[in-house]
Amino acid sequence: MFFPKQLWFLLVTAAYLFGGTLPLLAQNQSASPLSSGWPTVKKENRPWTRWWWMGSAVDEKNISHLLAQYAEAGLGGVEIAPIYGAVGYENRYLPYLSPEWMRMLQFTVQKANSLGMGVDMTQGTGWPFGGPQITPEFAAAKLIIQDYTLPAGQQIPGTLQPKDFKEQLATWQAVTAYGPNGEVLDLSDQVDLQGKLNWTPPTGTWRIYVAFVGRTGQKVKRAAPGGEGFTLDHLSGTAVEAYFNRFNLAFKQNNLGFRAFYNDSYEVYGADWSPEFFEEFEARRGYDLRHYLRELVSSEKTAVVARLKADYRETMGEMLLENFTIPWSNWAHQRNSITKNQAHGSPGNLLDLYAAVDIPEGETFGSSYFPLPGLRRDSADVRNVDPDPIMLKFASSGGHAAGKNLISSETFTWLGEHFKTAFSQGKPEVEQLFLAGINHVFYHGVTYSPEDVPWPGWLFYASLNLTPANSLWPHFSGINTYITRVQGVLQTGKPDNEIALYWPIYDNYHQPEGREKLFTVHAINEWLQPTAFYKQTKNLIKMGYSLDFVSDKMLAQAQASKNDIRINFVVRHQVLVVPQATYMPLSTLEKMVNLAKAGATIIVEQLPQEVPGLHHLLHRQKQFQELKHSLTFTEVGKGLKQCKIGTGQILLASALPPALELAGIFREKLTDTGLKFIRRELPTGKYYYLVNHTAKAVDTRIPLNTPAQAVVILDPQSGQVGLAAITSTPDQTLAKVQLAAGESLILKTSTLPLPQVPAWEYLGPAATSVSLPGEWYLHFTQGGPALPADHKFKKLYSWTELPDKKAVNFSGTGTYTTTFTMPAKKAGEYLLDLGQVKESARVWVNDQEVGVLWSIPFRARVGKYLKIGTNTITVEVANLMANRIRYLDQQKIEWRKYHEINFVNINYKPFDAADWQPMPSGLLGPVTITFHETTASVK
Repeated sequence: MFFPKQLWFLLVTAAYLFGGTLPLLAQNQSASPLSSGWPTVKKENRPWTRWWWMGSAVDEKNISHLLAQYAEAGLGGVEIAPIYGAVGYENRYLPYLSPEWMRMLQFTVQKANSLGMGVDMTQGTGWPFGGPQITPEFAAAKLIIQDYTLPAGQQIPGTLQPKDFKEQLATWQAVTAYGPNGEVLDLSDQVDLQGKLNWTPPTGTWRIYVAFVGRTGQKVKRAAPGGEGFTLDHLSGTAVEAYFNRFNLAFKQNNLGFRAFYNDSYEVYGADWSPEFFEEFEARRGYDLRHYLRELVSSEKTAVVARLKADYRETMGEMLLENFTIPWSNWAHQRNSITKNQAHGSPGNLLDLYAAVDIPEGETFGSSYFPLPGLRRDSADVRNVDPDPIMLKFASSGGHAAGKNLISSETFTWLGEHFKTAFSQGKPEVEQLFLAGINHVFYHGVTYSPEDVPWPGWLFYASLNLTPANSLWPHFSGINTYITRVQGVLQTGKPDNEIALYWPIYDNYHQPEGREKLFTVHAINEWLQPTAFYKQTKNLIKMGYSLDFVSDKMLAQAQASKNDIRINFVVRHQVLVVPQATYMPLSTLEKMVNLAKAGATIIVEQLPQEVPGLHHLLHRQKQFQELKHSLTFTEVGKGLKQCKIGTGQILLASALPPALELAGIFREKLTDTGLKFIRRELPTGKYYYLVNHTAKAVDTRIPLNTPAQAVVILDPQSGQVGLAAITSTPDQTLAKVQLAAGESLILKTSTLPLPQVPAWEYLGPAATSVSLPGEWYLHFTQGGPALPADHKFKKLYSWTELPDKKAVNFSGTGTYTTTFTMPAKKAGEYLLDLGQVKESARVWVNDQEVGVLWSIPFRARVGKYLKIGTNTITVEVANLMANRIRYLDQQKIEWRKYHEINFVNINYKPFDAADWQPMPSGLLGPVTITFHETTASVK
């Protein structure tokens, strides 16, 4: 078909008559290699994926075939995670760490390396760490405290043992008696070898508390064959050593060439004890916990109970760090490997735990709300707690403090219901990761599936199911190329965050309720979001400040000079901010004062009130108050009080912006446009990664808090590079940017001129968009269960509404084609807008590939592909797997049959798609072309 001449005349003429602009559009994601100006691509720049080995039923042929497909799609590596297997394939299972399993691991590494990919592996099967080598004595432990009321002259009958018959593995550890007049007696030495307490109260009625070390009984979840067994006691160095012994035998001193051992999130439930806990507690806290058994199980909300439990929780965290995390990393380093760890969920300081490994890893679970026009978010996909970028900053902050360049994330876990999640939904979610400091994405994930397993192959129960059987797979390279470009930038240079924000963990520890305190992703609405720390973090980021979190341990290692605070001599911040905190160790307050003496600026919302814990409390309280009173503050205006110490200062400020301004710290005002950002520091400039998650386009000059002679725009969707139009002062640069809702850009500032880089082409005034008239021809190319017949559209609509019923059940790709006549071509740019796409598109104009349009907005610059005369546009659209899965369930065709959890929906109920409505599919349009004037200027 063709455009009527009158229509093209109106289109071209309107470009000159109508004002306004359209934002920069994405194009050509996969048609060309990364443009000059981008960092050289390494495998770490590409997204990696968790690779589930179901039953470890793997072989060389399928490993080779699948890895080649992964590499072709743009994946940079795999993370092997052995889990439960598929029913009926038991004869293919390989026992974990058996000689044949190890041979497959080595073959995988060799094949991956030949394809330029990397390999990590979880140091276990399923999660958490555990297995057959964990006998009951090394299994996750819990504290059982049993109390007795004992009148004078009586004894506890029989031997000391738990009343619950299920706790037969429990053994007693301590006995404490509390008398009617406040007496506290340790009776542990009154228990004989048989476990009989040989003690009688002299007078009055006494309460006897007996502490037992029990076992939680938790076993490895989703274990693979050969990996079944109890969960490890992570707090015990002896148990951890026993766990490693199995790997010593399998690996010896050789890592077989793979990169990292991996540990999933800490999901050890009820494990609040370890056999060595009493001794560790006394060595660390300075008093005997046996004397406080009553308070440890008390539900009273007293100061003593809260302080005791704070000491208890701090001890747990230190034991996890020093008995598991650090020894684990040391063990891996001895075998030329590194460690990758998800610390969240742990009963300890997340910042210190993340900092102790080589690659800290966060996690997103569920989906977030973004106000992007046309972005689908099904109500069934909404979880109780949305993914939170502030939670992700614990991982990036820990990594930054320890000088780690790679910060990873388990990405897209339960982003949506099985088979209903599109790449367009993943884009803002992964961008939220990048903005939080993540720069090494791991998809969750891809399941190994042999070629002879019928469609949809083997699938994991909680996954985005990014397998070659996924109907979106032909366009997978689109999102992968985007992530590769962004990660290449975010892995370059150093983090550039001016604020170190103190995390007052002792306020979390000082809670009288319960005993164990787990800092989990799923409960951030309880332990994180209600806190002043969280609210201040959110406010600072929204205002345009960049920050990292710091712990007490990190501050203890900090050094300072004027306008410079360095953690471990590595990461640099300009100021330390302390949000409202009730409790702070005396040593931390002393360190803050010493940092100020050395030249640092410390900004405190309010001075902390108390020291944490119970030991030598009066003495420590006295020292704490004396130190606070030694700080003399004077009013300096704007609600600020200043205490000058040495060459630095402590500022007391209920409102932070005036204090930050006084310290010479200025916000990035670009956030006033609604844009979000993260910066990286380079030797001759900075990288700014900008994202528009608002509902409106941004077309303006944005201020950057850095001087520059040049600013280069890098479009991570198209790969295009060009010099931005700027004006610069000694302190600030104004750079012109154009971003539609849902788009992103990277700005690279330079203190040097860059004459070799061409100017960026900005889109000028635009005519009203005009729909392409005429017919579209649809031909289905690949997918199933059967290819529908070809169809001719006079008006585009979902192919599920076609009269051919095969189309309702179809998941795969269909190619749309139309032609039109272009009577003239003006200088400027023509923009193709596909309208609604369900769910991803690859576009050709006149047989030249424009690229994969996989996200909102589905637009591309196509001027260079158009010609005078007849033009052909071809759009290959891939839909979701949902409609084909619906068909299988309606026909009761068995496609899921697995051991263990089998297959569940997003609410962990048995999965059944039979009642689903068909998901709209194909090119829905309207498809438009708009002409724009362009300007190319660096002034």
